[in-house]
Formats: sequence, C-alpha cells, structure tokens
Amino acid sequence: MKTETLSIAAPYLIEQDYSAYTDEQHAVWAELVSHVLPELEKHASSTYLDGFQIVGLRRDRLPRLASISARLEPRTGWNSTPVIGFLPAPAFFEMLAARRFPTTTWLRSRQSLEYTPEPDIFHDVFGHVPMHAHKVFADFLEHYGRVCASIEDEQVLERLGRLFWYTVEFGLIREGGELKVYGSGLISSHGECMNVIEGNCAVRDFSLDEVLNTPVKVNELHKLLFAISSFDQMYEAMREAERRVMQNSL
Repeated sequence: MKTETLSIAAPYLIEQDYSAYTDEQHAVWAELVSHVLPELEKHASSTYLDGFQIVGLRRDRLPRLASISARLEPRTGWNSTPVIGFLPAPAFFEMLAARRFPTTTWLRSRQSLEYTPEPDIFHDVFGHVPMHAHKVFADFLEHYGRVCASIEDEQVLERLGRLFWYTVEFGLIREGGELKVYGSGLISSHGECMNVIEGNCAVRDFSLDEVLNTPVKVNELHKLLFAISSFDQMYEAMREAERRVMQNSL
C-alpha cells in the first residue's frame, strides 16, 4: 500500500523541507545524540543498534526522511512519512497498516532538550525508526495498525494501546542474560533510560494479561515496565490480542 491510498491520513501528509533546518537545529540534534548515545551503546538492544547503522542515522546532522526510507523499504517495506504533527487515532492506525510511519519534522529547542510534551523528529526517527529495520518488529507494527484500524470501541483501543505503550514505546528485552532497552520512549529520553538502568523502575517478565491490565501514566517516570524474551514473543502477544478482539474477550 502506497501513500496515495492513505485516505484518512492524507490531509496530514507534508514534505520535509530539509533546507529549512538551521545550523542551530543541526547542533541541537548533535547535542541530543551525544547526550544519549553513550549509554545506549551499552544498554540498548542489539536490534536497535544494528538498525541505527542500517537506516544511516548521523550523529551530527538531522536525518533526511527520504534517505532513511530508501534504506528501509527494500528491507522491511517501511517508509518514514513526514506528517504535520500529532495524528488522530484513525489516521495513525491507517498509516501503520500501510507501513508508513508518521514522522514529525520539527525539532525541540535547546531549552527543551530533555523533554518535549509531543513527539518531535528526534523521538520519531532516533527513537522509533531503527527498530523498523527488524523484520519481526516491522511485521508486529503493521499488524498492530491493521487490527486497531478495524476497531471502533474506545475501551478496546485503550487496552490495546497499553500493548503498544509497553513494547514499542517503553519496551525492554532480555539479551544474553542482560536487560536491554528498545522502546522509543526509553531510547530518546535519557531520564527514562537511566530510570531503568539505575534500578528505579521495577521490571517484570512480559505477560500479555498484565500489560493489558496496567494503565499508562504519562506524567511521571515509570515505576513498572516489562521485558520480552524475544520479538517473536511480542508478535505472538499481538496475535493473541487479535484473537481476543475477535472473540470480544479483550
């Protein structure tokens, strides 16, 4: 499915004007990367670190979304598609189902280096996009969007949103006996990442039932997160969630 078929999301699609980025913005990007990458090189999932190289992210310059997509599409079919900003849920799900990741093009200011209330290009690209180079993760993300796009019940969507939150946004994985981060909210936030690394956040083995019953809190550092044993486990949880949706038992 190409961007031309995005009927709901179409009004939100834009072009990235790369020439409009200033030297100051490139410097802010470089500062953000240099702040978090040393810890990530020690504590991020190998899948994320591999993806960082695969998509060609630079440490000193903001990313060109077209260049990233040119690397991703032959590998997993994903495209980093520039959008005007925060999307309503139906447009977001439609884009995921089409393997078009909605990517904001604005960058936080130097005064908001540690935190911005809504996603920017650092969160969307540095945090999310390297994971899209992994086939199973990429398949999970499309599947999630496809299932959610077919649901109208807000309570069901809220519960499925918890699965997205505790995997794609704030997911952990055990690799070689070590706890590693891969969720974009952990990758792109030094504070959230260190909160886990320093042991201030409880970590439990991933359980679909527990994840679906754990409400999301967006206004404080996490006190509880979940670690998968593999991305296959995460995808199987999505399949089980879909079965429950079809049986009206989620």
